[in-house]
Amino acid sequence: MGPACGPALDRRRCLGCLAGWVAPALAWAVAGPAWAGAQIEEPLSDAVRHALRAAIERLGPPEPEFSTTEERLAYLRWLSRASWQLRHRKPELRARLDFLQTVWYESKRAGLDTALVLGLIEVESAFRKYAISRAGARGYMQVMPFWTRVIGDGDPDKLFHLQTNLRYGCVILRHYLDRERGDLFLALGRYNGSRGRAAYPNAVFAAERRWRLA
Repeated sequence: MGPACGPALDRRRCLGCLAGWVAPALAWAVAGPAWAGAQIEEPLSDAVRHALRAAIERLGPPEPEFSTTEERLAYLRWLSRASWQLRHRKPELRARLDFLQTVWYESKRAGLDTALVLGLIEVESAFRKYAISRAGARGYMQVMPFWTRVIGDGDPDKLFHLQTNLRYGCVILRHYLDRERGDLFLALGRYNGSRGRAAYPNAVFAAERRWRLA
């Protein structure tokens, strides 16, 4: 409950008391847990676990490499358009460019479409680095902490590191996509812990279409 407004308080002071209580509550609601599901911990064969562990190791600088000048120019055009589209979510230019470069690098590394990964991040965390879901999933791609125990070094705090979070998220999505034999609808549902239900995949597909225009 908010603070009591006794009879001695006039209407304006009463509203002031209410605003003083409501504003922090609204701030918490905006910055609070992300709207996201959670990957479900499932048994993995030793071969799969070792392959996933190898895939998340050796974080190097996310520096794009191009075989032709045309490829590099296409990347720079994409970076410019995507930066403009993301400007309201991430106002600081350097942070925005670092984020987009890392998304591009990690999605390509995992063999995923960059627009898809951006759409997933938009739905999972609304581009909030420190987002935490009600289930405890963390960071941009809402990775469940158990993954750091299963295929990492056991430190879930690292999931708030930009490249680490994107590395885990992209590797996990790639794993689910392979497990579902290329069925992206089912893979996205498994990523969100809602396999077979349409709401989450459809939300990601809608966000992906917006980023494909970038």
